[in-house]
Formats: sequence, structure tokens, C-alpha cells
Amino acid sequence: MPAELYLIPVTLGDSPVSHVIPGFPLEIINKLEHFVVEDLRSARRYLRKAGYKALFDDTEFYLLNEHSKDEELGEIIEVLAGGNSMGILSEAGVPAVADPGAELVALAHKRGIRVIPLVGPSSILMALMGSGMNGQSFCFHGYLPVKNPQRQNRIRQIERVALESSQTQIFMETPYRNNSLLEDILGCCREDTLLCVAADISLKTEFIKTKAVREWKKDIPNLHKRPAVFLLNRM
Repeated sequence: MPAELYLIPVTLGDSPVSHVIPGFPLEIINKLEHFVVEDLRSARRYLRKAGYKALFDDTEFYLLNEHSKDEELGEIIEVLAGGNSMGILSEAGVPAVADPGAELVALAHKRGIRVIPLVGPSSILMALMGSGMNGQSFCFHGYLPVKNPQRQNRIRQIERVALESSQTQIFMETPYRNNSLLEDILGCCREDTLLCVAADISLKTEFIKTKAVREWKKDIPNLHKRPAVFLLNRM
């Protein structure tokens, strides 16, 4: 039977697996003996939480992260091509979106290996769903530049697109830099530009609000170390 590459969703935080992951992906997990992961320890912890029954000593793990080299990707794809089905796990949410797994997926397509995305939580889509903004036309920018003036210039550029086209602009940041990003958004954007902040999605501390920049300035939330997605559009 030809090997298949499964894109396995992971919870976005400490929420119970049963609250956000449907049954079929959990069934698939228990059929696999090969997993591509960003971090071995957290992947094992999630697999146990998701009900993985096999011994880890009998399971093959392959590390794939921003430090991985082309040779390592090549080794993984050869294992797949040799007839071993695999699952890719992200650190949180769905793999291969703003995630190193995308490169492996691209290689799998080139080699004619079937890629199967499984249903699960995506912070990007869930933030868009909860924002009330245009869901017909949107653009995900991933991570913005870390330093200024590059980041401030990028925010102004993104806002300009939103104001001219009514296309929802979506971006994110490493959680410990959220507050500085929010400060730049509020400092760069027009008073009447709409901003949605979606933090801790699917968790008990979930926070999703959409309002004009002028309103955010009256009550600025502390987003330090809280996974968050930011969305911009016009009124």
C-alpha cells in the first residue's frame, strides 16, 4: 500500500483534546509509527494526551524545524517514499501553515505521495471567523518584521491595502513580542481603522474583540506571552 503523509492538528494550548480535535484524526494517530515533529518532548506529550497507545521506543520521530537542512528533509522524504506513512505535527494548530512542515508537503507532492490534511483548530481561520471582518477576501502575512522602522512601515502598508480594498489583513507575532506589536499598530494606524485581537483561541482565557483603533487606545490589553492573531480592515 502506498505511503501517505497525514497533516495532524494539535490543540492550540492546554484545552482538552476532545474539545477541539475530532475523532478521525485521533484514529489516524494510532495507525502511524512515523512522526515528523518540531520538538520531540512536546510531540510525545501531545500524542499521549491524544491517546496514542504504541511504545515510543517502537516509534520513529524525525525533527523538522526552522533549523533543519535540505539533507534532513531529503532523508525524511526517502522514508516516506519507501512506503512508510507519516504524520506531521506542529507545535500548535494545523501543520504546514506558517510552519516548517510546508516544505515536506511540497516535496511529497513532487514525489507523487498522497497528502491528507486532517480537521483541527487553526488560529488563523478561527480568528477570522470571530472577527466579523471580510471572510470573502483576506490575506495572511505571517510574522511581520521584528525591528523598526521596518515593522511600522509594514503595518502602514498592510493598513493601506485594507482601506483601499476592504480585504482583511491577518498577521501574528511571537507571544512575548505581542505588546510591542500592538503598540506599533495603535501608533501607526488611523483612528477609525478596525482592529481585531484574537488571543488564547479555544482556551478558557480566550479573548476576541474587534473595534476601532481609537477605542483600543482607551483600554489596551496585556498580551504578553498569550498566543494571538491580529486582523485589520476598514469600518
